[in-house]
Amino acid sequence: MSSDFTLNKYRELCQAAIDSRYALLTVKAYLTVQDQPAKLIILRHDIDRKLENAVRMAEIEKELGIKATYYFRFNKSVFQPNLIKEIASMGHEIGYHYEALDKTKGDYIKAIQLFEHELEELRKVAEVNTICMHGNPLTRWDNRDLWTKYDFRNFGIVGEAYLSFDNITYLSDTGRTWGAKYKVKDWLVSGTHNGSEITNNTEVNSTDDVIKLIEKGQLGYAYLLIHPERWSDSLIGWTIDLTLDTAVNMVKRILISMRR
Repeated sequence: MSSDFTLNKYRELCQAAIDSRYALLTVKAYLTVQDQPAKLIILRHDIDRKLENAVRMAEIEKELGIKATYYFRFNKSVFQPNLIKEIASMGHEIGYHYEALDKTKGDYIKAIQLFEHELEELRKVAEVNTICMHGNPLTRWDNRDLWTKYDFRNFGIVGEAYLSFDNITYLSDTGRTWGAKYKVKDWLVSGTHNGSEITNNTEVNSTDDVIKLIEKGQLGYAYLLIHPERWSDSLIGWTIDLTLDTAVNMVKRILISMRR
């Protein structure tokens, strides 16, 4: 059994889903498919940093015959066209990880202009049909609020990775835990499916906990957010990420307490 938050552990997670006969879908596939399977898992990856980890994760998924959605921020470390094209060539969905309100400090007019520009630049690299806000816990703005004044469908977008979902079990590795303890902006409006109480269950902390739910068939319709930069088979990289996540979680704990 592999250590948690390693690429080997991620492979175990995917293999458990395959063995348990879950359909593994991209965000676009889920939003556009006509006939939903009885058991499904949406695989979503937010690429905040360490693009090389995303490439390795995409390769693992390709080896297993599954596809996922990769949302890319528009910054120097992440917006690397050659590597984005490489991930797209494996059959994965490419999406835009927007943070326009953060970048413009809450100026909605500038934000929508920036959104359109960055979306156009990403579309020069790959087809983009869905978007996902980047939730920086240290800023006062929620990038999803951009759509209280505008409509993303006017930009040829079929769905937003938070706003277009409800009645589904949502589990995220944000904060290096699958529980809700360190989630500041990482939440859906509605997070349960068929009365499930799994979402935000603080007892679901490790990837092995998620694997057990999959093997028991308890997830039903599930939606997993996995950040590739958090998953590494390098001991040095894994240790650095653990230290960074621990420090960020301390800040998040203070922010959550203040907001409550």
